[in-house]
Amino acid sequence: MPRIQGSVVVIAGASSGIGRATAQHLARHGAHLVLASRRAETLEVVRGECERLGADAIAVPTDVTDAAAVRALAEAARARFGRIDVWINNAGVGTVGPFDEVPIEEHEQTIRTNLLGQVNGAHAVLPVFKRQGAGVLINLLSIGTWVPTPYASSYAASKSGLRGFTESLRAELQDRPDLHVCDVFPSVVDTPGLRHGANHTGQKIEVAGPMTSPFEVAETVASLIRRPRDSAVIGVAAWASRLAAAVAPKPLRWAVGVVMKRGLSIGEKGSRARPGEAQGGSAGNLFAPPEDHAVYGGFRKGAAVRIPTKAWMAAAGIIGFWLARRR
Repeated sequence: MPRIQGSVVVIAGASSGIGRATAQHLARHGAHLVLASRRAETLEVVRGECERLGADAIAVPTDVTDAAAVRALAEAARARFGRIDVWINNAGVGTVGPFDEVPIEEHEQTIRTNLLGQVNGAHAVLPVFKRQGAGVLINLLSIGTWVPTPYASSYAASKSGLRGFTESLRAELQDRPDLHVCDVFPSVVDTPGLRHGANHTGQKIEVAGPMTSPFEVAETVASLIRRPRDSAVIGVAAWASRLAAAVAPKPLRWAVGVVMKRGLSIGEKGSRARPGEAQGGSAGNLFAPPEDHAVYGGFRKGAAVRIPTKAWMAAAGIIGFWLARRR
């Protein structure tokens, strides 16, 4: 893997989930890593882990909502390694609950982190790429880019905004063939993200059905480093959602609304949470980093609110029936 070994890679959001899995994966293949997230002690754990796997790594505590801090992250990478070959925008947060019951500050912070955080990353690294004449910018998006995400509307807004941002950036850079902007669209990934986020549903949230491994996403990110391309879609659910959004948007919107409402009304005995209760406090990790920095979320082990697999199958059947009638 010549494009990974020896490459200088900055990972924003490296402390858990997809970011930590990506750091481990790239470390195994000899990348030089610059790890960023808000909690310094967590980053040191990940840095030590990556060094044991064979990487030369540094940890730079960074809040991606602070543009000056993100510029300092880019400077720290250049000061240590002399260049930046790859920048991965992965930091993300979310808040779940009825739109008008979620504090407006939480909606703002979700968009500030997920959208402006990636804008800050691109703004810090693109001048470096231009001076070098080459570079790969990788942005983590979501199937929420295409599919309505009821009870997580500001998260969907941030991811949809990212798609518009990256498409526009690619158009602006089209005369620079060695500067690449790549989007990653994973399906539902088993990370601690939902546990970390703010929760105003009155339920502990779990996800049922097939989920993507964080390491599958990490492998896709590695493939983009080796062979940059505009986008990579991960998982059957992501492809199916994209197709349904294109050919049957109204039935999809109805089905997703029904499924999510049903899922958030189901809880096993003893699993109910007070409105606003989430790991780390009512606002979760929106304004302060979580203590948990695991790769996996372990959602198949918990017993709480589940988005029922049968309901998803019913939604798919309804969409299929509608398409058949259209034809």
